[in-house]
Amino acid sequence: MGELHTETGGHLPDVRLAYETWGTLDADGANAVLVLHALTGDAHVASHRADPSAGWWEELVGPGRAVDTDRWFVVAPNMLGGCDGSTGPSSPAPDGAPWGSRFPFVTLRDAVETERRLAEHLGVTAWQAVIGGSMGGARALEWAVTHPEMVRGVAVLASTACSSAEQIAWAQAQTQAVRLDPDWAGGDYHPGPGPVVGLGIARRIAHTTYRSAAELEGRFGRAAQGAENPFGTVAGPRAGRYQVESYLDHQAAKLVDRFDAGSYVTLTEALMSHDVGRGRGGVEAALAGYPGRAFVAAVDSDRLYFPAESERLARLLPGEVPVHTIASPIGHDGFLTEYAQVAEELKAALEL
Repeated sequence: MGELHTETGGHLPDVRLAYETWGTLDADGANAVLVLHALTGDAHVASHRADPSAGWWEELVGPGRAVDTDRWFVVAPNMLGGCDGSTGPSSPAPDGAPWGSRFPFVTLRDAVETERRLAEHLGVTAWQAVIGGSMGGARALEWAVTHPEMVRGVAVLASTACSSAEQIAWAQAQTQAVRLDPDWAGGDYHPGPGPVVGLGIARRIAHTTYRSAAELEGRFGRAAQGAENPFGTVAGPRAGRYQVESYLDHQAAKLVDRFDAGSYVTLTEALMSHDVGRGRGGVEAALAGYPGRAFVAAVDSDRLYFPAESERLARLLPGEVPVHTIASPIGHDGFLTEYAQVAEELKAALEL
């Protein structure tokens, strides 16, 4: 993708983006759909011949699905700053050593710029739709506002036009958990293993916000792990643990095994900076200039990206944009697990 001068004055002399594609691009380059991942996602949205494993939005992309790869050329990039093939803190800098602490602060607008270059590289002239949930939805909005001439339709699931104070607060706790791990070493711990304890704590915090209180209570309550008594005595040492603790430990271990702590901090802080109205006269003015189709969905039990925030986003987009509700007891992650509830509505709204 060449060199990149970031929004805040940083510099990357040579940026690489990992990506996957499905379907065939038409001669005019206009039958393309861009699908954008959430915070710790990657480019593997759906299975394909080269990688038959199920993707993270398997129900969305494929032959005969809502985004029909027999008709559409689908592109899914790994975001700038990530650790699944795109340039990030664990990537080698020009001197051959990992970027580490030298990796610049990047924003979602920087990510969109690299994705625009990817579109140019692939010969894409217009996106029939840019689709994303959570951080992917924030990037989708940045695409629509930054390059409205290229985006015929935008779909934003479980996301907002700007990060709220509460979302920033939860994110700050996570980045601090990583940075306060002694093995963070100022960000220069590569090749590792690095701050795995801090990253695990960050994931526990994040996953709690991704799930609803009702789901955690219904699944685990105060139950003990196995046959152990997790309570001990009031005055004595605690024995055993709760089932919900084991669940969070499992989620932390899964992420630590596959994700770089530096990328986690980089992407989290990029999402903290999300504000489509920055430098554009505010959110209302920025969204008013988007002329394309729009689809907005919220998860009814989401306690990280509240449905009311989706309703505000829909009101500020031009035209009559309804908010489609995903009914799920699990919380924010419902946009991934219960996507099929709104697949047909998204297809119709974006003329897919």
